[in-house]
Amino acid sequence: MSNLAVNLNHKSAEKPAAISKAFKIWIAALIVALLTGGYFIVERFITGLAATNLSSITPWGAWIAFYIFFVGLSAGSFLLSTLIYVFGMEEYERVGKAALFTAIVCMIVALTFVLMDLGRPERLMNAIIYWNVTSPLGWEVHFYLVYIALLTAELYIAMREDLVRAVKSNTLKGFVARLITFKNATIDAATKKRDHMWMKILGTIGIPLAILGVHGGTGTIFAVVKARPAWNTALFPIIFVVSAMVSGTALLLAMYIIKKKVQKQPINQGMVVSLAKLMVGFLIIDLGLQFYEYLIGWYGLEAEHLDSLATMLTSDKAWSFWIVQMLLGAVVPITIVFWKKTSENINALLAAAILIVIGIIGVRFNIVVPPLVVPVFHELPVGNYAPTIKEWMVSVGVVAMGLLIYSFGELLLPIEETSDEVSHNGK
Repeated sequence: MSNLAVNLNHKSAEKPAAISKAFKIWIAALIVALLTGGYFIVERFITGLAATNLSSITPWGAWIAFYIFFVGLSAGSFLLSTLIYVFGMEEYERVGKAALFTAIVCMIVALTFVLMDLGRPERLMNAIIYWNVTSPLGWEVHFYLVYIALLTAELYIAMREDLVRAVKSNTLKGFVARLITFKNATIDAATKKRDHMWMKILGTIGIPLAILGVHGGTGTIFAVVKARPAWNTALFPIIFVVSAMVSGTALLLAMYIIKKKVQKQPINQGMVVSLAKLMVGFLIIDLGLQFYEYLIGWYGLEAEHLDSLATMLTSDKAWSFWIVQMLLGAVVPITIVFWKKTSENINALLAAAILIVIGIIGVRFNIVVPPLVVPVFHELPVGNYAPTIKEWMVSVGVVAMGLLIYSFGELLLPIEETSDEVSHNGK
């Protein structure tokens, strides 16, 4: 990395890049999805939770499953970024800023799903204003706020060098850069070293925040519910963190390959293969933790826990576990990554990453629904929850919102990695 100050004059004559037809079609499709889902979101706020299949027996459903799914994607993406900015694993630098931006967008989507699930959404701020320090949920809300602020600061520092370069360019990114960059901002050896130092500091602070506060804390919200034996284990928060690493790595790998294919740019095969192996390594650890979670629950012979396992493994909902979670989300991806014929095939590894993301969605539904379907007392009726079409359409709208935020972020911000980044140890 050069130690000389960067000359920005050559950027001043740069012409605005044309927006591709594929991008316009993509944005149009997302807007249609957002408007369609938006109709059902408005209806949900008007009619309340009557638009859902939730009840006093199963008070949580699809929206909470998606909430913990997207929190996991966020935490996993951030923790992957720390491999680059904290531990210096530069082979993954091409997904560094994308990982941070993905973490922010996923948190926005996750909290929007929580908003959809609240019976009284106008009381959203009460958890912040009236902080109950003995409540894990109260702590979790504040962890989320600190976490989003930290992600935003770290992403800005990661982009700063490219923002300064873009200031004098006549492009959309140049316009945005002029809005959010200080007038006297420069790039030289000292600023690069300073940026790297702050990236490492923020990343180091963020590691325990993401593990113990954000996704481990999300698992704690479930684990402290003593009335639900399937949740009430000390291993539950740890499983949440490991599965976050699985889903976050898989999402970033899939996004990187798809983006490069659409843009018809070369794909770094070495990085893709390395990320795929890292992804499956996390998956195998996750499967081991889940195995012991189920084994101890079975050996415990507690009726409610056994009923929850039976609901997940042998009821009419068992397809979610055996087909989505285990077959599509574990067996097939592991086979793809370790089979010689597919272990270095980009398309096959893309399929493995997408299947793992789908499998983790199945994991989240199996965490939320089966334990709630089982009644706390045997005298109470058994729950029977399945998301309504309105719940699915609201979910489509919320996810479309997140994809729009990310797509416009890619358009307006220097998310794409260059060969001259802060992650090169400030050199």
